[in-house]
Amino acid sequence: MKKIFVLFLLSVVGIFAQAETVKLGGRGTLTVYIGDNWSMETADYGDRRIIKIRPKGTHVNAHGELTVTFPETDRFDTKARLKMRVEIDAMKFAEQSVEGKARGKEFSLLGGYGYYCSFTDPDLIGKPPQEGNFKTISVGIIRLAADVVVEVSINADGFTSAPYNELLGAIEGMEFKAGAGR
Repeated sequence: MKKIFVLFLLSVVGIFAQAETVKLGGRGTLTVYIGDNWSMETADYGDRRIIKIRPKGTHVNAHGELTVTFPETDRFDTKARLKMRVEIDAMKFAEQSVEGKARGKEFSLLGGYGYYCSFTDPDLIGKPPQEGNFKTISVGIIRLAADVVVEVSINADGFTSAPYNELLGAIEGMEFKAGAGR
């Protein structure tokens, strides 16, 4: 039901979604739905998959990155443990941000669970966008399965901007299908 809502939302704002599926070996597949104005590039490093989502045009200053890893130990078997890890990892951003503190927010996902923290660069407030220099960043972790974890980064020029929300929607609307024999 949520997938239908995400696709509906993308079409309402005039964006037609395309599906990009990333193979995760025997662990399954990850399908990410992105608008036609975005491109997705995947690199396979054996122990991880890196998925970069970029705008097709140069007029949009935003970027998303997903790093899929396959841990042998399930360190995030509870939401509380995952939220705590996200907030601890995000402290390096918090110290230099307007927010000053890492506050984990829960992703609204189709499967699994995850948290992210959002930060604003105080040096860029009120300045015009600069290509490749982002005013806001959101970082987090999603646990899709005990052995499939996704590290998330969304860079944009505002949390209410269309590019930020399109990237967040693509991440929250992604689908994980476990491999056979799981």
